[in-house]
Amino acid sequence: MSNRPNTTAAAATATRRDPDPIDTLDLATGHCAVVGLQWGDEGKGKIVDLLAPRFDFVVRYNGGANAGHSVQVDDTRYALHLIPSGILYPDKMNVLANGVVIDPQQLCKEIEELRGRDIAVGDNFRISNRAHVVLPYHKLEDALLEAALGHAHGDAGRIGTTGRGIGPCYADKALRTTAIRVGDLLNAAHLHEKLAHIVRIKNRVLGALADLCDQPFEPLDADALCRQYADFGKILGPHVCDATTLLHDAIADGRKILFEGANATLLDIDHGTYPFVTSSNCSLLGVPSGTGVPGHQIKNVVGVVKAYTTRVGGGPMPTQLDNDIGNRLREAGREYGTTTGRPRRCGWLDLVALKYAAAVSGASCLALMLLDVLAGFENLNVCVGYRYQGQHLANFPADAGVLEAVEPIYDQVSGFGTSVDHCRRFDDLPSPARDYIRFIEEHVGVPVRIVSVGPRRDQTLIRLTAR
Repeated sequence: MSNRPNTTAAAATATRRDPDPIDTLDLATGHCAVVGLQWGDEGKGKIVDLLAPRFDFVVRYNGGANAGHSVQVDDTRYALHLIPSGILYPDKMNVLANGVVIDPQQLCKEIEELRGRDIAVGDNFRISNRAHVVLPYHKLEDALLEAALGHAHGDAGRIGTTGRGIGPCYADKALRTTAIRVGDLLNAAHLHEKLAHIVRIKNRVLGALADLCDQPFEPLDADALCRQYADFGKILGPHVCDATTLLHDAIADGRKILFEGANATLLDIDHGTYPFVTSSNCSLLGVPSGTGVPGHQIKNVVGVVKAYTTRVGGGPMPTQLDNDIGNRLREAGREYGTTTGRPRRCGWLDLVALKYAAAVSGASCLALMLLDVLAGFENLNVCVGYRYQGQHLANFPADAGVLEAVEPIYDQVSGFGTSVDHCRRFDDLPSPARDYIRFIEEHVGVPVRIVSVGPRRDQTLIRLTAR
């Protein structure tokens, strides 16, 4: 199986004379999932990119264009919003499964941009006909709902949505009669019939929301929408298929699947910091419903976590640092959203939240990202517990109000003053950095097997055993 990226320059770089150390982890002995264990932006794209050569399919199972994966090949950076990170390998089949909500306008733009950079997007890309479609009224509803929350409760009441229409699209999926699926885009007459009904409802609802927020509103035109989205259907049609059958046939044929999560476990609609979450099951638990592949098929789960904590948008974050340290983490880690460019809130590593997320997603190993960002700190604080109203909390709380009010309990460990971005083996790391990793393992109960010390593919350390 080729591990050659889909660019000439990258192909030359990716040629390896020695066996790749990552093969020793046996992550490709069965199907595998890559899942974020914090509030997103952990570096999942890099891990998918590293693992993709060992698999036949790369499948995204949740979320929409509100999430982004960044992959750096040599000095070239790719920002992917919907298409799986495996697209950088020409011999991998990349699938947007039924659990993803798809913005056709964004997807067509992304395809054009990749092709403009000599990345093939053709027979190696499939879209589930069951996936739901984000339409312009979803984005407008997203913005108006957020404005209404702000109007009623101030900034504290806002969810912090990206405004990409993801939540309203998933809401229509649940409502059923106001939903459009990818398969509907392929039949213009059927699409027009559905949109005529939906747009009548949306114009009434959105008009009322706009009035509530004292904002102008121009009613949507169902005919214009139908023409535009039928055209998208013509563009995307060659990629549309019954992805559930495709994946089951692949499994029956002995092909190996890598599942790519968007967002992260603490943003899971059921198990995250509700209501400050995304609108899908972005933990491992979203794989079965989001692809049609039963959970027992997944042998390995790589939980991706930063060496510190970040969050975008509203919601509680106990270890957030509104000071020079937080700013230092943000600048050193380039903590600005791949999709939105929004600055991320930064703070010390929260092991209470991480242990909970690792349990929910069933992480079999951890990939610790951005360790290099911590270089130069004399000491590192690590949250090992919460105190609420004078009491120690035994578990990660389900109530966002409680989490907002907790006081983090910190242990302090020695920092490492020297840069680690040149390290290529675990033993090359300074002793305090290795101790920091062991400290994480002891508290979470899951081994750290991958350590990233920089954005490039070669800045990745593989650790075979804990020692």
